[in-house]
Amino acid sequence: MPLARRLTLADAVAIGLGSMTGAGVFAVWAPAIGVAGSGILIALAIAAVVAYCNATSSAQLAAAHPVAGGTYAYARAEIGPWWGFIAGWSFVIGKIASCAAMAMTFAAYAAPAGWQVPVAVAAVVLLAVVNCFGVTRTALVTRILVVCSLLGLAVAVGFGFAAAPTASPTPLPDATVYGVLQGAGLLFFAFAGYARIATMGEEVVDPARTIPRAIVFALGGAVVVYALVGAVVVLVLGAEVIGSTAPLVDLLTAAGASAWTPVLRVAAAAASLGALLALLTGIGRTTLAMAREGDVPRFLAKIDRRHQVPQRAEIAIALIVIAIVLVADLRGAIGFSSFGVLLYYLIANAAAFRQTGRARRYPRVVQVLGALGCLVLVNTLPVFASLVGTAVVLLGVGYRVLRLRFTRA
Repeated sequence: MPLARRLTLADAVAIGLGSMTGAGVFAVWAPAIGVAGSGILIALAIAAVVAYCNATSSAQLAAAHPVAGGTYAYARAEIGPWWGFIAGWSFVIGKIASCAAMAMTFAAYAAPAGWQVPVAVAAVVLLAVVNCFGVTRTALVTRILVVCSLLGLAVAVGFGFAAAPTASPTPLPDATVYGVLQGAGLLFFAFAGYARIATMGEEVVDPARTIPRAIVFALGGAVVVYALVGAVVVLVLGAEVIGSTAPLVDLLTAAGASAWTPVLRVAAAAASLGALLALLTGIGRTTLAMAREGDVPRFLAKIDRRHQVPQRAEIAIALIVIAIVLVADLRGAIGFSSFGVLLYYLIANAAAFRQTGRARRYPRVVQVLGALGCLVLVNTLPVFASLVGTAVVLLGVGYRVLRLRFTRA
């Protein structure tokens, strides 16, 4: 039974923008500036270029393969089932970790002291329920949350630039090549929501036209937002932002606008919810596609007849995210997520590189640059995150080997 095609261009852009202007833009500056130092804007530019290359590869693939599953489905079609499996598995594990990070960030802004974990769990449960009642409701809620987050960012940027001429920011640490690349890897984590649109290819109206346009529009909007926020943080706070758990709240305080911090906290909470909602939706669709092929239990492939969404997959994912929230911390979740996401896009670029004829929309050099960018950035991640990510990917490969062996037997 196919999914219903209900999402318009505006819906798809809202889902992508909601994913990219979520918790990351409110929280990523402290760790990113801590490693990139005075090279933070260079790191932002590198992350944006890699994201653009990956976005165009996703758009090119999505136009030719307008089905649910994203690069899992694209790589299966273009370079073989094993590459598709590794891409899909990397996406699912990386984005599940990202869901946990978004839920934790929401709770950090919205919950009173001592209540962060229960509130994070409640947020996951609530949004999983929203997803189970239909994708058009998901798009509507995402639009509302995107508007809230952008209004909060506008408040921070406006007061920050007004205070910048008289500010005395602490000088940033000197930049190193490794530090700038690591900063780019952290910023890429915050950018990586654009392909959420591509994973919903079976639900978008006129996907061959809508998906490429939506990905580019959403990414372009996010780059502008990040550039403005990054510049104002550097101009007003400088190195003082390093170690901050709520850098934009500190920005308002330094700008003499602390009365507006409740507005910003609400916006940050809304942005985190928007990103979490879109993440849960995208993972559900990739899990659905993998279940249809037997790469995860086929039990998860069932689509609810009334609401036309993969409810079993949504519920299973929500339970795993809750488990991570209960046992992990934010830094570990981000590092693990980045590993899975970069591996996923590495395969996306390889699949797009293989396309020929009318399917090709962008020069192959763009895919080569995107793949090299993913390889470089994944090697700047913390060693522990990379080791855990590698172990989980190998665990998935082992599962598929055993399944294929028993199926053939």
